[in-house]
Amino acid sequence: MNSKGLRLRAEDLLDLTDGRVDREALQALAGQSIVNPRQFDRRTIVAIAQLAALLETRNVELDKPLDGKIAITAFFEPSTRTRLSFESAVQRLDGKVLSVPDGQVTGIAKGESLADIGEMFNTYGDVVIMRHPDTDSVDEIRRNLQRPLINAGNGSGHHPTQALIDWYALLKWRPELSLADCPQDRKVHLGIIGTPGSMRAVKSFLRLSLMFEQSVSNITLISEMADPVGLDLTEPIEESPIKINIVNDVQEVLPELDVVYVNSIAFLGDSYRNLDSRYKLDSNSNLKPGAVIMHPLARNNELSDDLDETDHNLYFAQAAGAVFVRQALLASVLDRLDRITGI
Repeated sequence: MNSKGLRLRAEDLLDLTDGRVDREALQALAGQSIVNPRQFDRRTIVAIAQLAALLETRNVELDKPLDGKIAITAFFEPSTRTRLSFESAVQRLDGKVLSVPDGQVTGIAKGESLADIGEMFNTYGDVVIMRHPDTDSVDEIRRNLQRPLINAGNGSGHHPTQALIDWYALLKWRPELSLADCPQDRKVHLGIIGTPGSMRAVKSFLRLSLMFEQSVSNITLISEMADPVGLDLTEPIEESPIKINIVNDVQEVLPELDVVYVNSIAFLGDSYRNLDSRYKLDSNSNLKPGAVIMHPLARNNELSDDLDETDHNLYFAQAAGAVFVRQALLASVLDRLDRITGI
C-alpha cells in the first residue's frame, strides 16, 4: 500500500466482474515474448488487470505458482523499480531469480554480442527480462534466444509492462473504464506531457490508451516539439476514433484534463534529456478538481513533491501495483495459471 496520495482498492475492479478473470485471454500469452504494446488488445489488458487485482487481494503465495521456474533479469541499463519489482514478483510466487544488475559485469564489457548472450540464456532460465539502452537490443538478443523475452525497456523503443501497470492503476481508480460500454460521464480526457516518439514509457502508455476508445473521450499531447509522436504511433493515431490534439502550453488545457500523465526523461540519440521547466506540475497548478496525476517514476523537477500529500497523486498507487501486474504477466507467459487458486 502506498504511503501518500490516493489509495486504490483492487476489490473495486474485481467487484465489477463479480471476481471473474478472463482466463482464455491470459492463456493466449503462454510461451509468448512481450516486447511491444501493440501485441495487446483491450480484452487482454483488462484480463491482466483482473488477475493482478486477484493477486493483490489474495494470499496466492501459498499456491507457489512459479515453483521450479527461473527468471533471468538482465539489466544493461540502470533501474531501481523495474528490476526490483520483477524480482519481487518472481520470488513472491516461489520462483527463482538470476540477476544481471549491471551489464558491465557481463561479456558485453569484452565485446560479446547480445545474440551470443541470448544463446547462453537458453540453458540458464525459463524467461528473460531485459532492459537495454539500445532500441535494437530486443531484435539482437532474440536472434538466438528461444525462451520468452519480456522487454523491460529498450532505448527509445517500448516499455510494455510499465504501460500495463499504468492502466492497472487507472482501472482500479475508475473500474468503469474496463467496460465495453463505459458510461459517458465516466469517460476520461487524458493529457500526456512529454514526447511519445522519444519517451518509451509515454509511447507505450499512449499505445495502450488508443485501445480504450470506449473509455477515453479525448487525448491531448502536450509537448515542446511540433511533432512529438514518432513513426511508431502515426498510423494507430490516424486510425483511432479518439479525438487527439497536440498543444505546447500545458496551462491552456490543464483545467480540462481528468488524467495527467507526465514523464521527464526523453532518449534522444545516445543521451537523455529532461522536460523544459515550463511543464512542471506543483500544488499551484490549475488542476481540475478530482483529476489525477500519473508518472512512471523516477521523477525530476517536473513533478513537485508538494503534490504527494494530495488526492491528485495517483503516481504512488501506480507504482504500488507494479509487482502484481508483473506477477500476472509472468504466470501467464510461463503457463502457470492452473496453479493459482480461484481463477
